[in-house]
Amino acid sequence: MDEEIQLEEAEKQEYHKPEPDLEAIFTGSQALKKAPKIYGVSTGIEGLDDLFFIVTSENGKIVKKTLGGIPAYSVMNITGVSDTGKSLMVEQFTVHQASKGNKVAFITVESPANFVVASLKLRASAMGLNFDDFQDNIILIDAASSTKIRENVPDLLATLAYVIQQYKVKFTVIDSVTGLFENKEMMARAIVRRLFNFMKKWYQTALFVSQKRSGHEELTAEAAGGYAVGHIVDGTMVLAKELIDSPFKAKMYKKEIGDIVRLFRIDGCRMSGHDTKTHFLEITETGLVKIKQPIGG
Repeated sequence: MDEEIQLEEAEKQEYHKPEPDLEAIFTGSQALKKAPKIYGVSTGIEGLDDLFFIVTSENGKIVKKTLGGIPAYSVMNITGVSDTGKSLMVEQFTVHQASKGNKVAFITVESPANFVVASLKLRASAMGLNFDDFQDNIILIDAASSTKIRENVPDLLATLAYVIQQYKVKFTVIDSVTGLFENKEMMARAIVRRLFNFMKKWYQTALFVSQKRSGHEELTAEAAGGYAVGHIVDGTMVLAKELIDSPFKAKMYKKEIGDIVRLFRIDGCRMSGHDTKTHFLEITETGLVKIKQPIGG
């Protein structure tokens, strides 16, 4: 389908004299005037925030400084197979930011809003927070129940634009973007590009959850729809789980045969530096995700 569209566009261009788009041209200083200041947005996920950093020059020396969170205004992809902690991570982020008084738009594509809010309340309890104090800082958009917005991206974005303006939203979560191109994965790239451009236009710091196919390698950034999501967004966090089924793995991970280990890695981030090691990931009994030490210490 994409090739057909490109062919049609190419044919149309044959009949039009190419013209420059002067509004798309900026000098460096002109672009800088519109550039947002990058700072860290804390996630509420133990062990994650210090994995992002910036580099500055102080007294002629290059100094690395932690951002203390994901870069503001970034669009980050969280990918992995089922039961690796993706939804838990975005729920922790949502609860954490809402508890700080910030408005968060949570687009739920997989489960109806009433189920998601119950899960958010559980997450708040596990984090030692009283959900009633900040529950209305979370604005749920129920794309799971509404075919109109799940199957029509323009309607979805119009709904989100309304929410951003009405509630002064700074953060957006989509769980999951994969659900927006089910049975039409050839459209994945176009849909994700549209979502990404929208987040940038509205200066959102956004987290997209995307599913991996069972055939994908555990620690690659590939997701359903191919590499479309990872190529378009600012960065990807990869979650994985592995069964300890050999003495080699038992020795490497210092676990017993039969155990499950969960792993975490940041696969690129355009807007800041980041830790490149593979870390252990833990899901606690109360349902919280923690990023632990890197493999090998």
